[in-house]
Amino acid sequence: MVRLVLVLGDQLSPDLTALQKTDKSNDVVVMAEVADEASYVPHHPKKIAFTFAAMRKFAESLRSDGWTVAYTKLDDPDNSGSITGELLRRAEEYDAAGVVYTEPGEWRLIEALGDLPIKSHSLPDNRFIASHDEFDDWADGRKALRMEYFYREMRRKTGLLMDDDQPEGGKWNYDHENRKPAPDEVSFGGPMQFTPDETVQEVLDLVAARFGDNFGSLEDFWFATDAGQAKRQLAHWLKGGLPKFGDFQDAMLGDNRFLYHAVIGLYINAGLLDPLEVCQRVEEAYKSGDAPLNAVEGFIRQIVGWREYVRGIYFREGPDYTRRNQLNAQRKLPPVYWGGETKMRCMERTVAQTRDEAYAHHIQRLMVTGNFALLAGIDPSEVHEWYLAVYADAYEWVEAPNVIGMSQFADGGIIASKPYISSGNYIKKMSDYCGDCAYRVQDKTGEDACPFNLLYWHFLDRHRERFSENGRMGNMYRVWDRMDEEKRKTILSEADDFLDRLSAGEAV
Repeated sequence: MVRLVLVLGDQLSPDLTALQKTDKSNDVVVMAEVADEASYVPHHPKKIAFTFAAMRKFAESLRSDGWTVAYTKLDDPDNSGSITGELLRRAEEYDAAGVVYTEPGEWRLIEALGDLPIKSHSLPDNRFIASHDEFDDWADGRKALRMEYFYREMRRKTGLLMDDDQPEGGKWNYDHENRKPAPDEVSFGGPMQFTPDETVQEVLDLVAARFGDNFGSLEDFWFATDAGQAKRQLAHWLKGGLPKFGDFQDAMLGDNRFLYHAVIGLYINAGLLDPLEVCQRVEEAYKSGDAPLNAVEGFIRQIVGWREYVRGIYFREGPDYTRRNQLNAQRKLPPVYWGGETKMRCMERTVAQTRDEAYAHHIQRLMVTGNFALLAGIDPSEVHEWYLAVYADAYEWVEAPNVIGMSQFADGGIIASKPYISSGNYIKKMSDYCGDCAYRVQDKTGEDACPFNLLYWHFLDRHRERFSENGRMGNMYRVWDRMDEEKRKTILSEADDFLDRLSAGEAV
């Protein structure tokens, strides 16, 4: 009998487990653009357009490969509006015996598919290096689940940058070489940009009509939307961006949104690129002398280390992870995150870039928008939903641990050993944002004082009981304690005033 083979919008790989374990001569692939998935958070229009266009092209590639594909477009009058609804509709249409699917990357969908009133079979996602059991075996019994040690296991398993049983170059991690401040000039022109073809343009018109009011610009859409284009972008970056990626991966420039970054996370997470193959190509660049070890190791660590690690955390911690709020942050997400007026140059530039590109790199996310949210005490569930909505590479399995754990410390330290907070000095060091900002990063108090300076000490003061004994934070508490008492009072008073204005919706 016919089985339905569900392929989700972030599973666009011909090697997907569900496709490998079923029969193209008999079974039917089900793919669907549905309102539930497009609107459970207000996704960036470019993210929706990328997903739908890539889905349509992947469906055509499956048909060319001999599969029968039952594809539902968003504006199909018979569209039920949900993945489960489409499976039930197609099951009746094809008199199907059941559904086979690859495990989704979100508890919400896992639970919905588990409740299907027809026979269904979930298969593990073979696009990852570590299975759930492998991660749990590594994690069990450890007092702290630090990514660095898991990363070393993944290096050993894959053989990437290994010299027998030792790391290439004698060290596992070259992060200390990858923290150079923003350069005066960037020699790489950024990611390859693709002109929308007929399929993409049809999707852009649909998304503009249905989601035109969502935060984010649909103009100048340039993403790759099939595996061939994604591979061309990878090759483009390997030649022009990788050699200096390591040096400047943490740098930020107001007028250069991409620097030396690969901008392929969305392609990997959607299934258009295989993460291990990408890392092998990066390793080849090192072996051929085309890229230095610090750049290559830094990139590979992000993929086989961090990416695999956060997925392990997401599934190990369970469905309630996104509701964690260990620091009891309750402030509502302020308008600045949706493009509201602000005098903070770093926030204005990062949010504007996010609006235009559905992209910002990891330091912009962690040390600008994330740092501000943590210092200001913004509700982590609202921060989490914002990141999930606005970035084209964001799927909950990867986004939630990065935000709830790494950025907001809302999981109480499962991922991070201390909160990732900084004053304005870090942003000044790593960017050119401060140069023409209305605030003065060198001012610690007063009308023109950088808000990050005020909020940094305010955060430390209000969370003293929790963090004063943290070995990595003790020195900052000693600095705080040595300050003149009147100065401390001024800082806290001015920070309170800033937070009151932020909560009132004022431009800050």
